[in-house]
Amino acid sequence: MSPDRPAASPALPPVRLRQEAELARDALGAPLLSRAVRLARWAGPGTRVGAGGVLVDEQLPDAAKALGLAPDEEGTADASAAWRVAVDTGLVEVVVPDDGDGDGDGGGELPGTVTTGGNLPLITGGSPKDVLALWQDAFESVRADAIAPLLDDLSAVIDEHGEIDLDALDWDPEAESEFLDGVLGNLYLLTLTEGAAGGAADDGFTGADAASAGSGGAVPLPALAASMIVPDDMGEPTDDILEQVSEAMMRLDDQFRLLEPIGLVRYRPVDGELMEEEAGPATARSGPSGSAATDSHAPDAADDDVSRYGLVTLTPLGLYGIRARMLEAGIAAPAVGDLAAGGADALLDGVARYSELAARAETIEWLARRTPRAAATELLDAAHGTDRGAPLRRLHCQQALALLGADAEPAVRAVLDDRELGGLARVWLAERGTADVPAPPPSMILWLAVDTIAAQLDAEGESDELRGLVEGLVGQHSGFFGEAWRVEHPATADVLEAMGRLHGDRRTAKEARKAAFKARSRAGT
Repeated sequence: MSPDRPAASPALPPVRLRQEAELARDALGAPLLSRAVRLARWAGPGTRVGAGGVLVDEQLPDAAKALGLAPDEEGTADASAAWRVAVDTGLVEVVVPDDGDGDGDGGGELPGTVTTGGNLPLITGGSPKDVLALWQDAFESVRADAIAPLLDDLSAVIDEHGEIDLDALDWDPEAESEFLDGVLGNLYLLTLTEGAAGGAADDGFTGADAASAGSGGAVPLPALAASMIVPDDMGEPTDDILEQVSEAMMRLDDQFRLLEPIGLVRYRPVDGELMEEEAGPATARSGPSGSAATDSHAPDAADDDVSRYGLVTLTPLGLYGIRARMLEAGIAAPAVGDLAAGGADALLDGVARYSELAARAETIEWLARRTPRAAATELLDAAHGTDRGAPLRRLHCQQALALLGADAEPAVRAVLDDRELGGLARVWLAERGTADVPAPPPSMILWLAVDTIAAQLDAEGESDELRGLVEGLVGQHSGFFGEAWRVEHPATADVLEAMGRLHGDRRTAKEARKAAFKARSRAGT
């Protein structure tokens, strides 16, 4: 194993996605896609469409009735939105004849021909992956609507030729797209790292892991807007920044109202009465720019007043959809199970930066594909090494071995005489009450102690838990520092220096620092 092999460090925490079949059911149950499917089945040769394949106004009341909606303004708007998704996802196919000018737009007057789209059979006959791909197209369609300019006064942007003047819109589609992507990315990260979904999943996951399993919870809209607006180094937001946050909130309110029917989020909209209030929301003082974290000014979701400013929850389907977009954009967005088909070296390196629960779930999936003996052999082989990441690999190897039963014993016994692995092998055997476990030589005990502390330093830094481990270890082994500096481990000096910082007794800490100096002198560093 190469000594300079880098440890894996995913850009985002791993998400635990639901099974594709379950996600596909969620996708088919999303109101907007469900309506699009119903309209695709309702449509026929007599369905009248105009430019761009949109339903003509006279057709909208019938479309609304086909969906069980009232043929009023709201019902026809919902029908129109569902029809756009049906067209964009290939559930229906629309052919609009050329108007003779060569541009084929027909000025919205020439009728088009509607036929069944090639993707409609996938609804009942496709695989879960097919359904999710179709849903992803529907999400992209809605997302395009969400970043489109708001035309409150259409006449203000119509030029002398009756065409929309794009310059008059004051609309930057690239900036709008990047902003919404940033917001959704922050929501994704919040869901995984802040336990935004709350509660516990049935498999024992809590907090962030429960979020990926799909429990409830919400993120305040002001915090989400502020995460994109408020600069990292700003203490108290200025009035101008607060105004920008308020404007971003109202734009996001419109966008999340559009994204909810496709199943991406659950959303409690901004209270309409706020629109009439003069003062902007004081609760918008939150979060650093460009990250999903929020500071002490962020509104508390438990506060009833916060709900007036909007609350948004990313659904399990939303986690899937946003991750898919990230992967397409080349962003590292790992999921539990990604490492299951790879080797033990990829597993031990990959889980090094996972949370404890995510690492355990990933390891369980990896072990399920192998026999206990083969898994133990592969894990122990991958745990060798003298590179910086090796102690942490051995720690994760030990945690993986703890999930195996007696069938793994032959593979574990095979490394009892190995200097790097003999100590953890004895620990594994002793924990199972196995007979005939040979006592470790003193040098192996010291090497294992240094290796364990090095792994903990890499995993958690100088934590209170490690402080307790250090003080307990030194208390159990008199003269520890008089021998530890001789341990031939690459991390010996660093570990002894850390022990000097961690130990609460000044005299013992001084002994640790002296031992660290000896270790460096012995190693010539």
